[in-house]
Amino acid sequence: MDPTEELGQRVGGRFAEWMGIRYLEVGQERVRAELVMRDALCAPQGLVHGGALMAFADTLGAAGTVLNLPSGAGTTTIESKTNFIAAAVAGSTLIGECTPIHRGRQTQVWQTRITQTDGKLVAIVTQTQIVLPPR
Repeated sequence: MDPTEELGQRVGGRFAEWMGIRYLEVGQERVRAELVMRDALCAPQGLVHGGALMAFADTLGAAGTVLNLPSGAGTTTIESKTNFIAAAVAGSTLIGECTPIHRGRQTQVWQTRITQTDGKLVAIVTQTQIVLPPR
């Protein structure tokens, strides 16, 4: 199985699959993915729903954390902040690039920049993931 497919199954599972997240690059220093904004992810006026952007970024931050966890540990989001910069429309493809700000023993902080394919910034999301000890 391709490492990006395996990661997709471990992080976000069926929800990330339903959203249509496609990983482009996965590693301990960066996670990149794309998401086509179909109508189901948009508000009635045809603009991308903020919750879809947040879910996209949350999935990427969780993926980055998973790639940096000690063996057997888990994670969950404990805090997330989103700055919406510009609107995106139905049918557009967005790129999420997630990088670590802090990777500690108890928490990790990741920042995701979501852009349009032309590089125009749509949102910046900063999230904190707690490191859950092995069961």
